[in-house]
Amino acid sequence: MIIKLQEAHIIGAIISYLLGVFIVPLVIAYSKKQGLIDEPNERKIHTQPISRLGGIAIWSSTMLSFLFLVFLSYYPYGSLLSGILLGSSLMFLLGLIDDIYTLDAKFKLFIQVAIATLVYLLGVKIDTVFNPFGGIIHLGHFSYLITILWIVGISNAINFIDGIDGLAGSVITVNSMTLGIIAVSMVPPNPISALVGFILAGSMLAFLTYNFNPAKIFMGDSGALFSGFLLATLSITGVMKAAALAIMLPFVVLAVPIIDITYSSLRRISKGKSPFVADSEHIHHKLLKAGFSQNMTVAILTAVAIVAGAIASYSVGSIKHYIIYIIALVLIMFALSLAKVLTKKEL
Repeated sequence: MIIKLQEAHIIGAIISYLLGVFIVPLVIAYSKKQGLIDEPNERKIHTQPISRLGGIAIWSSTMLSFLFLVFLSYYPYGSLLSGILLGSSLMFLLGLIDDIYTLDAKFKLFIQVAIATLVYLLGVKIDTVFNPFGGIIHLGHFSYLITILWIVGISNAINFIDGIDGLAGSVITVNSMTLGIIAVSMVPPNPISALVGFILAGSMLAFLTYNFNPAKIFMGDSGALFSGFLLATLSITGVMKAAALAIMLPFVVLAVPIIDITYSSLRRISKGKSPFVADSEHIHHKLLKAGFSQNMTVAILTAVAIVAGAIASYSVGSIKHYIIYIIALVLIMFALSLAKVLTKKEL
């Protein structure tokens, strides 16, 4: 059976979801057996030890789904895709080591820059930026610096918002699906970026099945860095490279993680602290302190991500498809959350 690349994204999402639902429980059981769990403390919200290796399930279901579709169709060879797959896997490995052994923040940043440099050399780069006064600006030698800042920044931004049950997973699902829709709607389209985006969305939905409050597993640094890296690079290859004026779209699509990391970094720097030192003053923490529940906080920030995605989709004429997919996505996420609540009550 041959599946056309342009028609494979929905199938990819379904396959990755089914694989993820099967893999996540195995990871939870393995984590508990090996003692690889996240212990509660004064900075964290959870009160029970929880598996922190969700990234294994997210990475494996994403990669296995992609390979499965390759066997059914073909592998679109190219350095851009190779850079995305290699770089995301290296980010996953870095995060996994950190989840197990806890690495120094400066060392992690150095390795992240090295990985981003590798994918830059493979062609994943930001060459131009939009000039608000008209036309475009060719970055030239500044291309490397801007690309590194974008990839490393978005990768860590996803890590920053991973603070309460279901938040990072929900935002990543919406963001990856939005980038996928935009990628196939641009002229010229980029179906391979859309495919990877939808596969990531399916994997994340499977993870959310076990991550909605109360969570049974966390994505950890491995899942956050892997997903953040994919969002960063897919926004470059699937959106920025499709049209020079689309350079601003990723900033709109990824509004939630960008706002949070900007706010958190500036706040920490203003206090004379390192922007990489964790605290409990992120936007989601502010909402919790304001009296919102975890589920309501997730709903608010996910809604912001959906609105931002709608604005970006409208600008490229893909709003109809976006609305259809988002309605289906929200219904699925609501059903998963409701099923978890009902199951908890029965127990």
